[in-house]
Amino acid sequence: MFSNYLIGLREGLEASLVVCILIAYLVKTGRRDALKPIWAGIVIAVAIAMGFGCVLEFGSQELTFEAQEALGGSLSIVAVGLVTWMVFWMRRTARHLKSELHGRLDAALAMGTGALVATAFLAVGREGLETALFVWASVHAASDGTPRPLIGVALGLATAVLLGWLFYRGALRINLAKFFTWTGAMLVVVAAGVLAYGVHDLQEAGWIPGLGSLAFDISDTVPPDSWYGTLLKGVFNFQPDPTVLQATVWLVYLVPTLALFFAPAGSGAGKRQPSTPPVHDKV
Repeated sequence: MFSNYLIGLREGLEASLVVCILIAYLVKTGRRDALKPIWAGIVIAVAIAMGFGCVLEFGSQELTFEAQEALGGSLSIVAVGLVTWMVFWMRRTARHLKSELHGRLDAALAMGTGALVATAFLAVGREGLETALFVWASVHAASDGTPRPLIGVALGLATAVLLGWLFYRGALRINLAKFFTWTGAMLVVVAAGVLAYGVHDLQEAGWIPGLGSLAFDISDTVPPDSWYGTLLKGVFNFQPDPTVLQATVWLVYLVPTLALFFAPAGSGAGKRQPSTPPVHDKV
């Protein structure tokens, strides 16, 4: 449940910040007449993201077991790729997000209503589609037949909306660069588990060999139905009896990705901007 709460919080907060920045800029520049197109774009983006999630969930139920496993494994790998790109992108651009959005909005205002709708749709829609896909993959990997994963996502999104509103009202200030760095690192750990489970799905579908070759089996020490086994499964998608390929993929993804994520943004970057202030956006 915690991993899904983290997904909802992280992705939802990105979308909330985008909405707050767009609305605050229009209000401060006296362009309240442009708020309706912005909200229209946001509503369309949310509706499409929800529809995409429903298609993934209900469409996959009509497939055979092998097809479900193949689809789940393939989309899990795609979701991990998108989330990995997203956390690196946000780490790089968090400091400049506001100015980037202001520039896009100025261009859209000059072009008219349609451009405003498109700007809001694209800004929020990307987050929505990424969230729907990664949530589906994570729930597919960690679901135990209970609604807890979806409850976690809903609570994360609700928290993100509340934080976004507090940012807009000026009641909350946090270092967004550090927030997105540490939540991004935790998402990389979650993504490693989703990737390993996606490989397992492809093995069960018969697309990849090695299903019966276990790396280790500690089911007696960490029973899957125990409270701590359930906790590890829910947070990290931990499996006590992974195949050799699952364990290898998990390590090959996690270690270099975290190393790159925490590495300096670029050679000499720290020297070029030693006094860059932390992000305490008040939108």
